[in-house]
Amino acid sequence: MPYPFYHLFAFVISAVIVLWSTPIVKKIGLKSGRVDLPCDRKVHQRPMVRLGGVSIFIGTLVALLLVWGLGGFIDSGGQPLAPKQEYEIWGVTVGGMAFFLIGLADDLFGLSPLTRLLLQTAIASLAWGAGVRIEFLGIPYLGGLVHIGFLSLPVTVLWLVGMTNAINWIDGLDGLAAGVSGIAAVVMLIVSLFMNQPAAALIAAALAGGALGFLRYNFNPAQIFMGDGGSYFMGFTLAGVGVIGLVKTTAVTAVLLPYLILAVPILDMSAVIFERLRHGKSPFAADNRHLHHRLLQAGLSQRLTVLFIYSLTLWVGSLALAFSGFPSGVTYALGATGLLGYTSWKALKRVR
Repeated sequence: MPYPFYHLFAFVISAVIVLWSTPIVKKIGLKSGRVDLPCDRKVHQRPMVRLGGVSIFIGTLVALLLVWGLGGFIDSGGQPLAPKQEYEIWGVTVGGMAFFLIGLADDLFGLSPLTRLLLQTAIASLAWGAGVRIEFLGIPYLGGLVHIGFLSLPVTVLWLVGMTNAINWIDGLDGLAAGVSGIAAVVMLIVSLFMNQPAAALIAAALAGGALGFLRYNFNPAQIFMGDGGSYFMGFTLAGVGVIGLVKTTAVTAVLLPYLILAVPILDMSAVIFERLRHGKSPFAADNRHLHHRLLQAGLSQRLTVLFIYSLTLWVGSLALAFSGFPSGVTYALGATGLLGYTSWKALKRVR
């Protein structure tokens, strides 16, 4: 079977399992009282089950296990993965499982920010040990690739932990984190295949199916939230796929692609941390400084805010396609620019 069919299979299986299992998870959450209560920082007006990440995790994991059992984890030449590549795949998969469990423990019992950070750092370090490593950085026009040597560990941990929390921090509106993650995963799927990294693309395909399938119940008005378990799992997995699927490719453009694809949550988190520090607050102190909060304060509705951020994510993703040299990538970028222009016009019209 040609390996692109495995990617379609992983996407469909993950989406179907999420569509089937989410109502069951919702019932269990309601019976157990595991709900997210309204407060000043949150826009929902009634208690909501926040265990939807369980469905996303199960859907993604089952899809990957089925593909593994069918022999779908192969290299671009159709051969079984080398041991080094297998370690990388397991590093992302098992690391994602561990991050999901950290988030689920926070959803169920509540963990302090320091405890979460220490656990995340430990798991990210183990993933680095398994081969999920950023070993060089790309600096276009200023020397190309720069090998970072002993800095590989802190840089990789910063990327994995930072990206995990960036996705978690944008999970503030119905469907926002799931949609942004789903769009980013689809772009990573396409670019990883183009870069001859089919194994990493399989993880992206399964994650994309789970995230987009979850939107059936999570888009405004949401019936269930993904919780920290879901956002941690998706954030780490996206970051991991970016490392083993793109950064491993020895090209300056490929090294920069993950940061471009995930630019929206990265810039949102960076801006929020800067603002908190500028006002003498802890970078972990929750507030209303995120992009979606500012758009709501400007007068946009929840749906228009989410759709605008979707279009922004799709736009940077299309730029990544063009930047990677993907066929017709420039055409897709122009189309996404037109979509972003339209949603920006609608947003400005609503504000006025």
